[in-house]
Amino acid sequence: MSNHNKRHGILTATLLALVLVAAHPAGAQTLKAVKERGTLNCGVSQGLLGFSSMDDKNAWTGFDVDICRAVAAAIFDDPAKVTFMTLDTASRFTALQSNKIDVLSRNSTWTMSREGSLGLMFAGVAYYDGQGFLVRRDAGIDTALQLGGKTICTQTGTTTELNLSDYFRANDIDIKVLALGSAEETLKAYDDRKCDVLTSDVSQLYAERLKLAAPDSHIILPEVISKEPLGPAVRQGDDQWFNLIKWTLYALINAEELGVKSRTIDEAVKSSNPNIRRLVGTDGEFGEQFGLPKDWAARAVRAVGNYGEIYERNVGTQSRLSIPRGLNALWTQGGIQYAPPIR
Repeated sequence: MSNHNKRHGILTATLLALVLVAAHPAGAQTLKAVKERGTLNCGVSQGLLGFSSMDDKNAWTGFDVDICRAVAAAIFDDPAKVTFMTLDTASRFTALQSNKIDVLSRNSTWTMSREGSLGLMFAGVAYYDGQGFLVRRDAGIDTALQLGGKTICTQTGTTTELNLSDYFRANDIDIKVLALGSAEETLKAYDDRKCDVLTSDVSQLYAERLKLAAPDSHIILPEVISKEPLGPAVRQGDDQWFNLIKWTLYALINAEELGVKSRTIDEAVKSSNPNIRRLVGTDGEFGEQFGLPKDWAARAVRAVGNYGEIYERNVGTQSRLSIPRGLNALWTQGGIQYAPPIR
């Protein structure tokens, strides 16, 4: 072989190797690391009732917590194999970028800039939220359009700040803004009457209101001024892990649609319905495509319940928050929660 042909062959092989590496970025590194470690590292908020907080027995509970427990159950068949890391708004994304956590399951909004500039990917929408306003009942305010001249407390480093200025500028209303570093500081400022209004995602307002001395003395105004799709986020570059998180979430939603619950999972395994059989792993090899066993989804539902069970237990009718399902109802029930099919 001539030197020219040798060089050409080496160049072709090198280019092919680069193409193969590019086609499989970071391979299956995250799942491998999680299995070797024996626990899933999950980033959560610092204490948001209904989403991630410690109960009186020092056990983690909440909607975001259960998403991570479902992933742990799918991988290990044990929902307890999760290590929770509390993160504030400033450190939540860097913790993911620096491999301190495997997944961020915290009230974080999916936006284009967060995927474009932070190297993150949101695996799906676990909770459709929107920004709202909390005011004192005796203020006699019925609508956000009456907030001219008022001082509004908000949290820095969130999508909330930008939404606030956009909304009131669009409506030609002057307001004063008091921006603070944490949800705790923001609520305290509102409680101390340093501001007239507290703004955040509506789900967070339901939780924060319960911390006030007389929750019923405060109302949430009807306006929802933004789209806040909240969901679990992962690092870019590991497609297998991204798909694993995404399809675990979708399995929980599909389970609710198919009527498969934690207490009926053993009956579902015997079902003749092809959609249920694919979900619970009695037909097909769907989990194995992402490095999981056939019964990955059955494990998740058995551990934490389907999407509806998770919702009602943590933030819905069975919780102190009692947030109506609203947009988070299934598409078949008037909401927009909708999962692609397992097939």
